[in-house]
Amino acid sequence: MTAAASIRVAAAAVLSGLLSACASTSLQSANPLPSPVSAPDLPNSPGASRLPGPGPGPGPVMANLALSMRGHPYRYGGAAPDGFDCSGLVAYAASGAGIRVPRTAQQQFGTGMPVARGDLRPGDLVFMHLARKELHVGIVIGEDRFVHAPSKGSHVRIDSLDAPPYARGYLGARRLTDR
Repeated sequence: MTAAASIRVAAAAVLSGLLSACASTSLQSANPLPSPVSAPDLPNSPGASRLPGPGPGPGPVMANLALSMRGHPYRYGGAAPDGFDCSGLVAYAASGAGIRVPRTAQQQFGTGMPVARGDLRPGDLVFMHLARKELHVGIVIGEDRFVHAPSKGSHVRIDSLDAPPYARGYLGARRLTDR
């Protein structure tokens, strides 16, 4: 086995353990990861992968982890870099930020505290009803934009809450921490 393959196997084992911890419905916050690295060209630059500014707390860390998965494929039931569904991306990013969340969008919609649309912050979860999807979830990155794994044949990407079909299907938002 090559060194790269060994690293992938070890990373998969660690990720598997982290994701199994996300199956719990309790919300727990561990020590937050270091503050995100700033990048002057985010969030609009296609090559950018971090939120600007230091942004303390797990919310910005969670948003940055989700952003780092941009371009990864959609996979139904996926919760790892080889493929994500919408709630799997949330579970993956939350776990990396030290937050436990349930695995499904329906369960995630009952987690944390409700947030008014005008008060959204990076790391908040946004929920919407879309055609062929009863409930869809994404992670706010700021400026009414969110990162998500939209559907089969697509990839993790950034969209605007003001654009169709997201504006029309918007249901609400939840904050996982009291940052």
